[in-house]
Amino acid sequence: MGENQRFDPAVVIDIARQLSKKPYVAAPNDLPDVFGNLNQEQYSTIRYNQPAIWSTDNRGISVEPLHRGFVFRDAVDLYLVEDGAVRRIAFSPTQFDYGRVNPPNNLPDIGFSGFKLIAQLGNGKPFDFAFVQGGTFFRAIARGQSYGAIARALTLRPAEARGEEFPVFRAFWLERPAVGSNAITVHGVLDSESTTGAVRMTFRPGDMTIVDVEMTLFPRVNLEHVGLGGIASTYLYGPNDLLNSDDIRPAVYESSGLQMLNGSGEWLWRPLHNPETLQISAFVDSSPRGFGLLQRERSYEAFQDDDQKFERKPSLWIEPLGDWGQGSVQLLEIPTDSEINDNILTYWRPKAPMAAGSEVAIAYRQYWGWNAPERPPLATVSATRSGRGSGGRRRRFTVDFTGDALGDNLPADLKSVLTVGPGTFQNLKLLPYPERKTVRVAFELDPGNENACEMRLILEAGGKPISETWLYRWTP
Repeated sequence: MGENQRFDPAVVIDIARQLSKKPYVAAPNDLPDVFGNLNQEQYSTIRYNQPAIWSTDNRGISVEPLHRGFVFRDAVDLYLVEDGAVRRIAFSPTQFDYGRVNPPNNLPDIGFSGFKLIAQLGNGKPFDFAFVQGGTFFRAIARGQSYGAIARALTLRPAEARGEEFPVFRAFWLERPAVGSNAITVHGVLDSESTTGAVRMTFRPGDMTIVDVEMTLFPRVNLEHVGLGGIASTYLYGPNDLLNSDDIRPAVYESSGLQMLNGSGEWLWRPLHNPETLQISAFVDSSPRGFGLLQRERSYEAFQDDDQKFERKPSLWIEPLGDWGQGSVQLLEIPTDSEINDNILTYWRPKAPMAAGSEVAIAYRQYWGWNAPERPPLATVSATRSGRGSGGRRRRFTVDFTGDALGDNLPADLKSVLTVGPGTFQNLKLLPYPERKTVRVAFELDPGNENACEMRLILEAGGKPISETWLYRWTP
């Protein structure tokens, strides 16, 4: 759908459908070197110098196109939908201030790399709340937060020996919001060697920013390893893995753990870890009710970082819409020695492959904010710490659970249930701190000669769980 044509969401889906029947054609490598060779600092000096699109129309949400450059090399076509008519946004170098970059003379229409969304809520100060840029990546925040975790519309073959495949958005159609609206709907077409797809995203910014994602995939080939609801984040070190840290900051991470609410209604918490070797975990489930990477630590003192402000990074929760069937929540923990790397990736992997020539529809809701929209009605893990044990390869662990049930009226039969395999544990202790509504579980892990030990811990009283389930994989 191009200039002056009538917009129809069904046509976006049909564009993706028809594209899947053609051989894949990679995007042209037409970005001038002056932009492709920029580092992040140089690229950040390029600024859109026009009033944000729709910013003067009392629409509540406005748009700024983003320049190509740095790692954002691929061009994407941007179209506006106004009163049902389509209008293409044409690129011009006069739309941008180039800061420390010297653009070439007579720069043609090179397109854009994506767009930024800006909210004007009531009489408050405008704030940008979402970036859609690069591959099929996008990120969002709630009011008052700083950017952190990155969502992926589609993930293909991560951590496989033949290499990951990165689909890209080819075009977006942005519907002009109604006057005074607090929502914007964006339609996109994605493309890769293995599949095409049509995506519809509705963004609603606020104290929690909500994004509804509807996607229809059209596989060109059989897709055996597909990631849906993907989230990438950074975890360099924290209280559970301080072994190799030499930094003035006590912790460096955007997300502290993976929260899951499985189809059986069990709440699971898996602290993140920066391992020495790639670790892949699969949490098998059927009809999952939600999962996400959460930032539970909200105190400045925990990070002491005046630039990144990790305590302000968003938690991102994925709520499936409809029955996702059988599959697993996958967690990849990738070794890194730099905080600029997104070394954490989680996503839902369907058990059944997607057949070539089929059409697969999926929908979910994202919640970007300070907390997940739904919290366990149980005590939750507030801290995980690990350090050298009593000797050999032994490791000492403490896990803190916090909740109202752990205050002054502790159940008399409160107990901790810990399982380890392979390996063994010893010196298991239950240490209540009712003034902080906290119970600490301390123990020592003896891995023996093993190089990976899975642990599972829960608090019980009256034969029932009174805490979420703590999961952890120890590796050297």
